[in-house]
Amino acid sequence: MYNYIKGIIESYGPNYISLENNGIGYMVYVSNPYAYKEKEEYKVYIYHHIREEEQTLYGFKSVEERDLFLKLINVKGVGPKLALPILASSVDAIYDAIERENILYLTKFPKVGEKVARQIILDLKGKLVRNDDLFTNDGLDELMEVLESLGYKKGDIKKILPQVDASNPVEQQVKDALKLLMR
Repeated sequence: MYNYIKGIIESYGPNYISLENNGIGYMVYVSNPYAYKEKEEYKVYIYHHIREEEQTLYGFKSVEERDLFLKLINVKGVGPKLALPILASSVDAIYDAIERENILYLTKFPKVGEKVARQIILDLKGKLVRNDDLFTNDGLDELMEVLESLGYKKGDIKKILPQVDASNPVEQQVKDALKLLMR
């Protein structure tokens, strides 16, 4: 499986870019090919879709876009060709629409009807994590993992984290967090 391809954009069409890397031109389907400039080098994150009669590369400007795409194609009734145009919008806007159950926003995308929009919301609400929601170097990463493994929801955990002292040992953090979650 490919993680990314770094290369020069040779050309683009209505739904793809031609990415040249070491003399090989890869046809990569993207949500917005006009966001790329010809003859410039890009790092394009890749999803390699393999079916019985075809192999297709889907490309993304960021890992977050690709992760959302992978979650979308796991929703019943949503395939890669349906999920890709959804990503023409910002990742944050899509997260927000799913969390707020904004069916009108989701149905504005091609081939996304009310039934598919409801399925996306049903399958993904509460399961999406924005990068700004991830904790880094604040001493609470391990606590977050422990509480999630105990079955607590991320939303509930995030509400109590500011009240937990990160300088305490993890065992004490867990005890404090559980007391707060039990309220």
